[in-house]
Amino acid sequence: MVEFSHLTKAYKKRVAVDDFTLSVDVPIFGFLGQNGAGKTTIMKMIVGLLAPTSGTITIDGALSSHPIFKKKLGYMPETPYFYEHMTGMEFLRFCDELFEHGGSDAAHYEELLKKVGIFGARSYEIGTYSKGMRQRLGFAQALVNDPEYLFLDEPLDGLDPIGRREMKEVMTDLKKEGRKVFLNTHILADVEEICDEVGIIHEGKMLYSGSVKAFCAGKPLEERFMEVVEAHEKQRT
Repeated sequence: MVEFSHLTKAYKKRVAVDDFTLSVDVPIFGFLGQNGAGKTTIMKMIVGLLAPTSGTITIDGALSSHPIFKKKLGYMPETPYFYEHMTGMEFLRFCDELFEHGGSDAAHYEELLKKVGIFGARSYEIGTYSKGMRQRLGFAQALVNDPEYLFLDEPLDGLDPIGRREMKEVMTDLKKEGRKVFLNTHILADVEEICDEVGIIHEGKMLYSGSVKAFCAGKPLEERFMEVVEAHEKQRT
């Protein structure tokens, strides 16, 4: 379980996350919000790239800042960064060796590249990869340490329809393996298709969390999302 308790992140002139409280204990959780809503800020705090101004994040009952969670967490940022001169295989080995266990054999990296559909490009320099291939490699990187929890920030961005379908299949396979996936995305149809629960955040505040089916109540997810956001705006005014 991942739990957020009164989480706040404030900058000099702006509160990006405002008293955010949430418990997540489902295989695939979809995190939705407009640009600037605070989704990426929260995800960066989960994996330790940002420190909260106040509040806590716990995973399995312990603070997420504990070193033990480096082994449990996999993270794909919104814009993955790569060393252009490396090949796909070399990059996965480099990322894997950042963890204490040292590094795996080539078969592990080959399996990951097959899983995300770019095994054929394993020996090509990343500088020659397309946007979609880079997204797939970023996904593979998030899996390199065999994590229990995956935090994916816009993993389907830049993928063609076939690529989106394949990556969604990877996420459902991870669910079958007993892993937990925390997914940030703007593609609401994908959330409706694969997520067990959804959270709606707007201007750093949680507006809704719960079952996707219950939230939609027979309507398209996009329509319900806009209804909730617009209702919140009316209350403020």
